[in-house]
Amino acid sequence: MIGSPGDESTALRMGSTARGRVLGRPWERGLPLLVLIVDVVAVLLATFVSAQLRFGGPRRTTLPGAEVIDYSVISLALSAAWVLALTIQGSRDIRILGVGSEEYKRVLQGTLYLFGTVAILAYAAGLEVARGYVGLALPLGVLLLLLGRFLVRGWVARQRHHGRFRRRLLLVGGPKAVRHIFQTLDSEAGAGYAPVAAALPGYKTRREDYLPIPVSTDLDTVEDVVALVEVRDVEAVVITSGHSFVPGDVRRLGWELQERGVSLIMAPALVDVAGPRLHTQPLAGLPLIHLSTPRLSEGKAFAKRAFDVVASGLGLIAISPLLIAVAIAVKATDGGPVLFRQERIGLGGRPFTMLKFRSMVVDAEEIRQRLVSDGGDADVLFKMKDDPRITRVGKLIRRTSIDELPQLVNVLRGDMSLVGPRPHLPHEVEAYEQYVHRRFLVQPGITGLWQVSGRSDLPWEEAVRLDLYYVENWSILGDLVILGRTVKAVVAADGAY
Repeated sequence: MIGSPGDESTALRMGSTARGRVLGRPWERGLPLLVLIVDVVAVLLATFVSAQLRFGGPRRTTLPGAEVIDYSVISLALSAAWVLALTIQGSRDIRILGVGSEEYKRVLQGTLYLFGTVAILAYAAGLEVARGYVGLALPLGVLLLLLGRFLVRGWVARQRHHGRFRRRLLLVGGPKAVRHIFQTLDSEAGAGYAPVAAALPGYKTRREDYLPIPVSTDLDTVEDVVALVEVRDVEAVVITSGHSFVPGDVRRLGWELQERGVSLIMAPALVDVAGPRLHTQPLAGLPLIHLSTPRLSEGKAFAKRAFDVVASGLGLIAISPLLIAVAIAVKATDGGPVLFRQERIGLGGRPFTMLKFRSMVVDAEEIRQRLVSDGGDADVLFKMKDDPRITRVGKLIRRTSIDELPQLVNVLRGDMSLVGPRPHLPHEVEAYEQYVHRRFLVQPGITGLWQVSGRSDLPWEEAVRLDLYYVENWSILGDLVILGRTVKAVVAADGAY
């Protein structure tokens, strides 16, 4: 509830001024240690198992100068260097553990840097390391490291949902901005942040500013905020837009918090934009944040296209028996066409013909018009449960998303990508608000962020938000994560109808 300004003011004046607080709670030191242990076990298993698989027993190699060294020693040295590389890369930074893709990215970067360095040093020193050993240790180590991090992340998420392993936050800013930050952090418990108090310098509380945490308004100075930090025993202060402090105040607040071991987090008025598009340029002591255009560079576009072609080509070969079986089943249902062809809008607003296995009756479009006129879904996208147009075979292939598999041909043609916003019909695009046209900055996909976040159960506004988030923050790693989540969503039939 909103705290009484008078009572809060008294508490602040009586707050402790003790300095030198030790940074971090016990869990903030224990969690990186747990991850370190998991990493050590993973790389030791990878190196020693690789040596055993490659050689089937003890094996030695010769160093320059005719010195003989056993592969068990090489495995120990490689394991130690591997753990060191992950440490240098900051893969166990408490700020990234358990949330987002940055943790996995740093594991991959540290591993690649290590093996690149090892290759150069081995060549320069004339050390002959069996390529088969390295070829086994690298992928096995990456797999075990990522698996270990994934298991730890799942455990940490469970702890955080029970209120543990979370950093206590003080939110500072204007009412609307603070409320937005609170709602975002409160809905993402797995991120490890727990807002426990809010400060609205220069504002008076109103009923619409209600938050389920104490709110203080009579904070006019940096000293008032620092006193509140000590009273509420917070571990980080989040400053968002709408506060009344001048830049010098924020700088001085940072110094005061640093002396107390409290972090300062700046939350600018940017939403749904990830780190790769944000670039900081210091100018006369002022950190300017540049927001780059969400377009793929030539290198990234080539990598995405190459992945699409290889994956879709191999996928079509691998599932060809399934495609034949489904085609026969669809044809046997009513003798109609196997494939459903429909014009959709793709990259740059250009139309293309999208392929699907036909899951509805032949005259589905005419029936759709009657359903809409009879009071069907009036959203931009027409979706309804228990759609009478769907055939018996259609229900099965839609629930399992098998009806989408012919779109692998669209991917090979270059009309679509494996991952991207779903392509919509021309009349649906005509109903777009202008900002929704940003979906056309990237190729449409067979699956996308909103498909793995509820699919047909999501309202139109949330589906658009997720699509635009993908457009603003595309990455290869993000595509791989979405593909993995797609498998999970299909198996669970989340929101499919």
